[in-house]
Amino acid sequence: MTITASPVTSSTTCLVLALPWGPRSPAAARRIASEWLEAAECARTADAVLIVSELVTNVVRHTRGPCLLTLAEHGGFLDIAVTDHSEEMPDLHRTAGGDQRGGFGLGIVRHLGESVRVVPRIGGKTVHVSLQVHKSAHDLRRPP
Repeated sequence: MTITASPVTSSTTCLVLALPWGPRSPAAARRIASEWLEAAECARTADAVLIVSELVTNVVRHTRGPCLLTLAEHGGFLDIAVTDHSEEMPDLHRTAGGDQRGGFGLGIVRHLGESVRVVPRIGGKTVHVSLQVHKSAHDLRRPP
């Protein structure tokens, strides 16, 4: 079985990708996001791809429908957004215990991203993660 997930829209600052529900969608999202981010010369491609992977994996694990992945760069930040068709809201502040299988993804996403927010809508929700990908001149002057 082949997965076809072609970009709905793609430009130098925005990628919109419709993904079918299924176990191959996270890998397709990683591959396409990685290619787009590398072409856009994103400074944090590995972090962004990991966030994409975790968010799309959550859709596959917790819903039964397709999703829409959007990557958009604005003012030095990358907005990674995944829209699904489940109205169930994730617990962004839950920490996984050591004896659980899974449950670590949102913790990883919270650690890597500057902010995580969920925007509910009728018939689903969108999870947004903001990732700083370019330092401002003010940030470059600060010592590490």
